[in-house]
Amino acid sequence: MKHTRPITVAIAGGAACAALLASPAAQGAPDPGAVKPGADVPTYAEFREATYRDFDGQYIVNGDEPIDAEELRAYYNRMVSTADGESAHGEDAQGPINGLIVNQDGGADDVWTAGEVGNLTYCVSDDFGSMKSTVVAAMADGAAEWEAASSAIDFVYDSSADADCVTSNDDVLFPVEPVNTSSYIARAFFPSSPDYERNVLVADSLTTSGWDPANIMAHELGHVLGFRHEHTRPEAGTCFEDNNWRPLTPYDAASIMHYPQCNGASQDLTMSATDRSGVADLYGG
Repeated sequence: MKHTRPITVAIAGGAACAALLASPAAQGAPDPGAVKPGADVPTYAEFREATYRDFDGQYIVNGDEPIDAEELRAYYNRMVSTADGESAHGEDAQGPINGLIVNQDGGADDVWTAGEVGNLTYCVSDDFGSMKSTVVAAMADGAAEWEAASSAIDFVYDSSADADCVTSNDDVLFPVEPVNTSSYIARAFFPSSPDYERNVLVADSLTTSGWDPANIMAHELGHVLGFRHEHTRPEAGTCFEDNNWRPLTPYDAASIMHYPQCNGASQDLTMSATDRSGVADLYGG
């Protein structure tokens, strides 16, 4: 989740689409790298230079989604093809494509198997210090939102791994770790992410952003479950990211996966009835 200013380049998007939970000063500010279809497209070198690179070497795109340097080029190529006029999701041979949308990996839904989704183990690093209890509670409450919508989903907190809560700890699926940055509130990963990318990073601004920490973590856990940002859909009218997704429900401007500043209808990031319908459709429940 983005906190202060636009930090990524969404080549075929509108204004400020990369900035989730931007400060009042940054909301509505143009993304300096955004290019609308038909406009001049930056070179890959320009795009890479303008894209925020985190402390671990991963580039952050779409506000809170990390990808490595090799993946960045493929991401750029997808954006350029759309900017050059290829159709994004809107209408296809089957008619209009209309909520909650799931990421695609190699042409298939990017999701956990039935056996995996019922045991999504995580730890919360002791390095959070005095903030740890807040993060533990926010994770539990955020996870409960998705678990209530689908009986198949179970996020399992393993506190025994908190002292060594890093990606190399095979006792848990993913760690929740602190990060020192003012560029986003939190970032997450998708089911298809490699092991070394499977972590949820949380900045101190979790407690000062003005949004409920539980809702912020619920948004990030939506990515962990495979869900994309709702505002990449054409109905949002701005903040397009790419068309590498499949729709599960009709477009939902109030979705927890929709950035408020991207023509979102919800300013508090609460989960909508459509969100619950979409996750139940994907995982059952």
